Amino acid sequence: MRFTSARHLDDGVVEREFTLGEIPGILWTSASATPPVPLVLLGHPPLGLGRMYPRLVARARRAVADGFAAAAIELPGSGDRPRWDAIEQARVDLRRALEAGEPVNDEIIDALILPLVDKAVPEFQAALDAFLSLPEIGGPVAYSGGVISVGIRLAVVEPRIVAAGFFAGSFVPRIMFEQARKVTIPLHVLLQWDDEGNDRQAALKLFDAFGSKEKTLHANMGGHTGVPWYAGEGAAEFFARHLR
Repeated sequence: MRFTSARHLDDGVVEREFTLGEIPGILWTSASATPPVPLVLLGHPPLGLGRMYPRLVARARRAVADGFAAAAIELPGSGDRPRWDAIEQARVDLRRALEAGEPVNDEIIDALILPLVDKAVPEFQAALDAFLSLPEIGGPVAYSGGVISVGIRLAVVEPRIVAAGFFAGSFVPRIMFEQARKVTIPLHVLLQWDDEGNDRQAALKLFDAFGSKEKTLHANMGGHTGVPWYAGEGAAEFFARHLR
């Protein structure tokens, strides 16, 4: 891991950009906390770190205020990383189906999501190796948000992750429902009840499939962009309970 920049934010948060091989990312830590501290991995949609930065830094500030470090990495094919032809074509096929009012079939969903999961999860694990080698970070680790299928796979294969917070999403390959049954860590799932881009019944079915003994569904009225501020409070309390 090579740090490429560092700056102090106005609330005592140190923000450092880094590269890990070809993977860019951002690490947020406290300027005053006594190390080592737990870590929250911040997932995000494949829209690029730059576009997602305002939301990510807000989540990171809360994590640091609660006594944790936070980190995000650029997903394959996103941001300034090389374009990924197969994923680009899957996105074109998805837009075409949505604009035509046609159902998004399993073939499109699999082509859009499964290659991303297969490549992103090992990259998250490599990043986790690097984060936990830093003296200021000691674990335990939680995963928060992002592409839910990536989070599911990470929860299954990465024993260092002890809890996860997911945002319910529709485009979930059928095979991920089988993997969800293997998830056993505590879960906090956020669902917007009237999300125009989300199949509520599919989201509820996925929640039911999770094998975790402790799993909470936090459902709120409103569309995709109508998440109330207190939903973040619930997620923060969940992470505090499992990381401290």
